[in-house]
Amino acid sequence: MKKMTEQEVQNFLMVGTLTGKVATSRKDGVPHVVPIWFIVDNDANIIFATGKQSAKGKHLIRDPRVSFSVDDQALPFSFVMIEGTAEVDQEPDKGELLKWATKIAERYVGREAGEAHGKEIAALEGAMLVKIKPTKIIAKKDMMLH
Repeated sequence: MKKMTEQEVQNFLMVGTLTGKVATSRKDGVPHVVPIWFIVDNDANIIFATGKQSAKGKHLIRDPRVSFSVDDQALPFSFVMIEGTAEVDQEPDKGELLKWATKIAERYVGREAGEAHGKEIAALEGAMLVKIKPTKIIAKKDMMLH
């Protein structure tokens, strides 16, 4: 098992269509973990969209502390785990929301479907943009090699 460099972390987070898993805290402190589509911005922040009425949206408005992970389930196995603080834009500019929602969707479903999906997200009432600013990163690669 080897530690990833910063560049390897960035590359890993943007490979293919790996989903992220974001953990938020419910009011009673119980963790809430869900898969998300995401993208990494130029400042190495994790960007995703969600709704104000979703469980994770409500949790993040109340408590912006998050954990986020991505793992590759193919040999030799790798993962990135991020702890951080979420900046939640509850009233994003529609153009900005459309831009990010489209970029995220294009990663997972391709250009044509991504543009349509981005428009759907941008039109949703209560759509929010979330930016996870990392405070701690643990990243390992080649976990099956000795």
